[in-house]
Amino acid sequence: MGLYAIRVPDIGEGVAEVELVAWHVQPGDTVRADQPLADVMTDKATVEIPSPVDGSVLVCGGAIGQTLAVGAELLRLEVAGAGNLPAQGVRAAPAPAAPPATAPLSAAAPLGPAPVAVSTAPAAPALAPESPAPRLSGAPAQAAPAVRQRARSLGLALEDVAASGPDGRVLHADLDAYMAAQRAVPQQASAPPPATQRLAERHGEHTVPVIGLRRKIAQKMQESKRRIPHFSYVEEVDVTELEALRAQLNAHYAGTRGKLTLLPFLVRALVLALPQCPQLNARFDDEAGIVTQYAGVHLGVATQTASGLMVPVLRHAEALDLWACAAGIARVAESARSGKATRGELSGSTITLTSLGPLGGIASTPVINAPEVAIIGVNRIVERPMLRGGSVVARLLMNLSSSFDHRVVDGLHAAQCIQAVRGLLENPALLLVD
Repeated sequence: MGLYAIRVPDIGEGVAEVELVAWHVQPGDTVRADQPLADVMTDKATVEIPSPVDGSVLVCGGAIGQTLAVGAELLRLEVAGAGNLPAQGVRAAPAPAAPPATAPLSAAAPLGPAPVAVSTAPAAPALAPESPAPRLSGAPAQAAPAVRQRARSLGLALEDVAASGPDGRVLHADLDAYMAAQRAVPQQASAPPPATQRLAERHGEHTVPVIGLRRKIAQKMQESKRRIPHFSYVEEVDVTELEALRAQLNAHYAGTRGKLTLLPFLVRALVLALPQCPQLNARFDDEAGIVTQYAGVHLGVATQTASGLMVPVLRHAEALDLWACAAGIARVAESARSGKATRGELSGSTITLTSLGPLGGIASTPVINAPEVAIIGVNRIVERPMLRGGSVVARLLMNLSSSFDHRVVDGLHAAQCIQAVRGLLENPALLLVD
């Protein structure tokens, strides 16, 4: 038997260090080649590190949230053959109760073979072959990444699910069986409390470590607000005709070209307005004192994911028609939500569009995605009365809430650009003219 060290790989693009955001294995686990071992993050891109060989995990060399340099030892395996480290002649046995995958490991834990563990507990009786073996308390759950992702979406802890797969792995069928068993548990009926009964108090605290993507977001937002003097501008837009046109296009083309949401129309209006105000489609290197204005519109699409806010980039949005724009937005948003967005797909934007959809509120003050100098925020559409031609009529109204870097964007230019966008949205036929 030999020892094999797995090190933090060189991810490229000048990355010198990464943050450890998840372990998929623990000491004592048997792993196979290409099995995911850990997730690390660089900027906003999460990278999964697989095992290059078969072996048994001896030591995990880092705690969740710890920053590791490229080339640092991440994990050590015991493997058949010579391995890539000098043999030390000691074979480590699996720990009887390894900590859960989310529990931080001691950063000071030395890398090397763990001492042989001797258990004094009596052997458990064998279970019937048809019953999945219960997991020992505290033992980590084994499951494929797809099963882990599904369990997270269902709000289930894998440690609570009985495993029936080989080597004690949790399968999709085990999740189905667990959910079915939960639904079958009868609910206890309770009598309504007396009118004078005091309602139950809620106690307890839950600490949430700010690590991974959440740490990156916190750092970026803090730096943006610290360095950029923001000013915001809010304008009301009548989108009654726009919504009517959108409904007509969807009724005619949805089956062949896809369904249009409001966002492609907003993107089209923005790319048509930006040539009149090039100061907004720009990036500001404040250390060098240089503003770079761009002819092409590389649109950042603010996207909420399970881990936090990400901004994938729709490149050359000016070259896309409404349907290509809709498909592009869906593609980059799904790439971010699934965790598959690359570093290149999360960098290089020149202006950002952000929307909370139906939760958009009346107005907002979005934070600029530095080093950009402008961000356009979309609020929800509401039906309100308006005076038109002396009569009160119902109209669909929406606010655009945008923020700008006042160091390089004057209020006049910001207002002119938003008014140009408003004019295009209120006369939507112009959006279809090349």
